Amino acid sequence: MVFPSSDKNDQLTISIVIPVYFNEPNLPDTISQLLALEDKLVAYNLELVFVDDDSKDRSLEILLDYRERFPEQIKVVKLTRNFGTMAALQAGLTVATGDCVGVIAADLQDPPELFLEMTHHWEQGIKAIFAVRSDREESFPQKSLSNLYYALINRFAVPGYPPGGFDFFLVDRQVVEDVNNIREKNTNLMTLIFWFGYQAVFIPYVRRKRAKGKSRWTLGKKVKLFVDTFVSFSYFPIRLFSFLGILSAFLSFAYGLSIFISWLAYGIEVQGWVSMILVLAFTAGLQMTLLGILGEYLWRTLDESRGRPNFVIDTIYDRNEDDRN
Repeated sequence: MVFPSSDKNDQLTISIVIPVYFNEPNLPDTISQLLALEDKLVAYNLELVFVDDDSKDRSLEILLDYRERFPEQIKVVKLTRNFGTMAALQAGLTVATGDCVGVIAADLQDPPELFLEMTHHWEQGIKAIFAVRSDREESFPQKSLSNLYYALINRFAVPGYPPGGFDFFLVDRQVVEDVNNIREKNTNLMTLIFWFGYQAVFIPYVRRKRAKGKSRWTLGKKVKLFVDTFVSFSYFPIRLFSFLGILSAFLSFAYGLSIFISWLAYGIEVQGWVSMILVLAFTAGLQMTLLGILGEYLWRTLDESRGRPNFVIDTIYDRNEDDRN
């Protein structure tokens, strides 16, 4: 059980990592609401780690302005280029120094005040506290696709995964060190943390509709995350197509055998070039799909073997006068 000290010098620190990518309209409200947590988390020192994933708007400028005004609470990490949300989160976790570390998006669709409840669970010794979406203020197609995605993860990749999914959480320092030691590429960081298997608490909430700005979470990025999750945590895709390959081979053999028997026994003229083309098209499509899945696994193996970093930090702006490069 963790008991925060009343002496500020001896207090525990809560770090909150916020990935930033084209969030100029949201940042003033987001930073203000996160800074307001300091008055409510009186037993903790607050550290906000904003990771600028090479935004091309004024996001970095706004972050540096707030850092000048609140140097004790705010750190800004600038990446050399756009590495993606998961890499930005990993970069933030390497910089965060807190005894417990939270993650929240910069668009205020998640309620920052939920960190108060999360810290209560952490003080009881729980090392992973996940804010799980019980509902979303989104359109029916968006909610349906999200629910389907998490249902597939639960069924074929990580059993027991929360139905509504999560990307808003608080974890113990030990979990952060586990993530930093692994530094797995092309993965879903939230799924990885859940996969660790630490005792967890789930806090339901309703994800709010985005009030400002335009989401950069494009369909292409969603598809990549879907593929990354299944390739990283499940053998289901490759096993499925292994089964389909065996099945199609068996059906093709049975079809060919039936034609041969008909010709041998009854002297039926062998025709059916249409059916032959259909079979060839089906098996060719199946083979190409299987090669694509194998390529996904092989590409990730190659990417891991190169040993390249998941991210490159350009500059860390922290409370020290000299920025670290």
